[in-house]
Amino acid sequence: MSAVEAKLAELGLSLPEVVPPLAAYQPAVQSGPYVYTAGQLPMVDGKLPLTGKVGGEVTPEEAKDLARVCALNALAAVKSVTGDLDRIARVVKVVGFVASAADFTGQPAVLNGASELLGEVLGDKGVHARSAVGVAVLPLDAPVEVEIQVELTQP
Repeated sequence: MSAVEAKLAELGLSLPEVVPPLAAYQPAVQSGPYVYTAGQLPMVDGKLPLTGKVGGEVTPEEAKDLARVCALNALAAVKSVTGDLDRIARVVKVVGFVASAADFTGQPAVLNGASELLGEVLGDKGVHARSAVGVAVLPLDAPVEVEIQVELTQP
């Protein structure tokens, strides 16, 4: 078990199976020392636990928890390419999309769910730049979607 997965276990979490693509793309690709994930939905056992707009059918607190799930799914996608999460030198960038009710402006707080999880699991390696974007709708009516870019250590 990698040190990252041991930290997840210490937090009462486990790395999920990689979410299968919903269309013509890969969950993650490596280019040089970087891994880029596709947008990860908060899928749990192949299903979305909640659907709808944040600030409407989904509360900001629920959406923050879903962003954590997205970050776990993103880490699983990274591992599918690298084989070992201990190769993460740092998380470079997180991009999050929040399906938002027309008057909802709390996208950054929702995305803190993903950012905080990455910090808990990876420590200083989890500190990153980030964009939090409100959108009208996401695939499958998901409330949130997260993609990450990580830099790897040299093997």
